[in-house]
Amino acid sequence: MKTVKTNAMRLLDRNKIKYSVSLYEHNGNEAVDGISVANCLNEDPNKVFKTLVTQANTKEFFVFMLPANHELNLKKCAKVAGVKKVDMIHVKDINKITGYIRGGCSPLGMKKVFSTFIHETALTFDSIYFSGGKIGCQIQMNPKDLFDLIPIQAADIIQ
Repeated sequence: MKTVKTNAMRLLDRNKIKYSVSLYEHNGNEAVDGISVANCLNEDPNKVFKTLVTQANTKEFFVFMLPANHELNLKKCAKVAGVKKVDMIHVKDINKITGYIRGGCSPLGMKKVFSTFIHETALTFDSIYFSGGKIGCQIQMNPKDLFDLIPIQAADIIQ
């Protein structure tokens, strides 16, 4: 079965960055939590990253990537973003802001390029997984290559 290219994959192709795509079974358009995705891929949840979008008190949007088995620490996130406060965006706003749906939000190929922060452990791996831009699709690539594509910083952003 041929993989339909997403905006994230097109961006990687355009920039000639090596990646692979892993597909997993899912139930329609229903979001799958990160730990379940890691289990479907038979991978360590520390290597499977979820992408979360926040909005700051300044109205700016920030993207955070963290291992599937961890929770975001919003105070740490605000500090690394250089703002007073960040809050998760409402699920109903994900598509309007990013162009993606809940459970299929990739840090690559969003409607706009947002400042992104990835948990520092990502750089300890040769490759990580993150959403390919639709539910049931994960991109596997070297996390260091993300720094060539988007404005991204490694930081401690988890509880």
